[in-house]
Amino acid sequence: MLNTIKKRFALSTQGAKDFCKGTFFTVLLDIALMLPAVFVFLFLEDYLRPVFTPSASVTHDILYYSLLGIFFMIVMYIIAVLQYRATYTTVYDESANRRISLAEKLRKLPLAFFGEKNLSDLTATIMDDCTDLEHTFSHTVPQLFASLISLLLIAIGMAFYNWQLTLSLFWVVPLAIAIILISKNAIFKSNKTNYLKKRAVTEHIQEGLDTIQEIKSYNQERDYLEKLDTRIDSYEKILTRNELTLGILVNGSQSILKLGLASVIIVGADMLANGSIDLFTYLIFMVIGSRIYNPLNEVMNNLAALFYLDVRINRMNEMEALPIQQGDTNFKPENFNIEFREVDFSYEQGKPILNKVSFTAKQGEKTALVGPSGSGKSTAAKLAARFWDIQSGKITLGGQDISRIDPETLLKNYSVVFQDVVLFNTSIMDNIRIGKRDASDEEVLRAARLAQCDEFVCKMPKGYQTIIGENGETLSGGERQRISIARTLLKDAPIILLDEATASLDVENETKIQAGISELVRDKTVLIIAHRMRTVVNADNIIVLKDGQVVESGSAEYLKKQKGIFAKLLHPINL
Repeated sequence: MLNTIKKRFALSTQGAKDFCKGTFFTVLLDIALMLPAVFVFLFLEDYLRPVFTPSASVTHDILYYSLLGIFFMIVMYIIAVLQYRATYTTVYDESANRRISLAEKLRKLPLAFFGEKNLSDLTATIMDDCTDLEHTFSHTVPQLFASLISLLLIAIGMAFYNWQLTLSLFWVVPLAIAIILISKNAIFKSNKTNYLKKRAVTEHIQEGLDTIQEIKSYNQERDYLEKLDTRIDSYEKILTRNELTLGILVNGSQSILKLGLASVIIVGADMLANGSIDLFTYLIFMVIGSRIYNPLNEVMNNLAALFYLDVRINRMNEMEALPIQQGDTNFKPENFNIEFREVDFSYEQGKPILNKVSFTAKQGEKTALVGPSGSGKSTAAKLAARFWDIQSGKITLGGQDISRIDPETLLKNYSVVFQDVVLFNTSIMDNIRIGKRDASDEEVLRAARLAQCDEFVCKMPKGYQTIIGENGETLSGGERQRISIARTLLKDAPIILLDEATASLDVENETKIQAGISELVRDKTVLIIAHRMRTVVNADNIIVLKDGQVVESGSAEYLKKQKGIFAKLLHPINL
């Protein structure tokens, strides 16, 4: 049963147990909320029965009923507290665990997944979807199950008292539920469309924020806003239609439920006229009938969230089902040679990026990947660190297939500098220390000096403690790149990947940093990608890529004599 609940509602094992516990206490609360009606029943039976039956007498005084009323209130209070803790508190714990679980899942996914997904899409899943599930599981789902169970138990108990009036009171419940269930599939499809429309609006806004510079530079504000208005209008239409449909269903079902009380009045009046029941029984059923549907009405008021539940759960299950990258965590290579053997790779099926690529980047040597734009240089460097998994062939590190090594274990051996630098809204010191979390201030400052960071940091009011804003917005491109290089120098890993590491620097600073990098790369495996040929002419081995294939390889002097692609790329440089 727990496994069924886990799968159906995308819950953890503890979450499924808490769900059952919350439903149980909600059932108790629904039954406890009938205690005022029971109190009225007992009181009226004791005090009004003698009016209709002269032989009967009052058996308890007012003090007894006062104490009984206080007892019922205490019971209701205790059950309400237990129900709150079992439902709301545990739901918030499950929501926190769900977010952590999703974050852990994302951490283990290949980067190909993030290339296919929009940032706003992932953010909405972790925040909005989890929040909606949290609200639904605290205010709707347990209450729905509890309402049905408590109604069934109460109906069975009342049937022993008088089955005709019980039937007239409860015949509307299955009819009201049937109306909603019949419309469920249509509403699910509409909710899914609504969900996708909402995501489209969110993604368009995110895209506008990310590309605001380009939008303004090319006077595209009007075009962007028109597209945004169109998407918002489309979303509003779907949302309005959903709300109207749900409103009709909810109000219609609640109206049908009210027919139950009318049925009791009509059937009870007929039975009273025929002498089948007495007036007291008739009054009791009318009192109970006025309260019995309250729990179910509350659930129906939250029906929109309940119908939206499947869309959210399907989204969670899709993410949980995604294949993760995993492997051996006990990785101790004999050396740090990187070897590509007949590697094929494509981001999309039918569009190959690398085709039968083979080369070796040896430890203690600088290996450069060069070639025209789109030739697969950056892709090859990222594959070397298992940012993606290849379609065929093999990539080895120290003779071991990297596809069998845990990605986090593997990346402990890599220091990477990409052209697109990512910085955090914290101090320069903390941004550099990401390369080695337990590094001392002296180690951080040494790496910063080798990366030529002193030049601009010393001009800042707080030096290395200066907060640099989101993604280093207060720094220039070259300054951001130097912080990234400092991180790499600080990590001091046996393998160095430099993808256009000095592209944002002027010639003077590039020369200075190259001197620092020279100290870093000694006796290490270095893979360099650069468009500036002066950066790679001193490499021990140069791999020339074109259209995803290796077309040339060797030293700069050797390739120059071949008068091939490298020679053409090198032509502006006077060696």
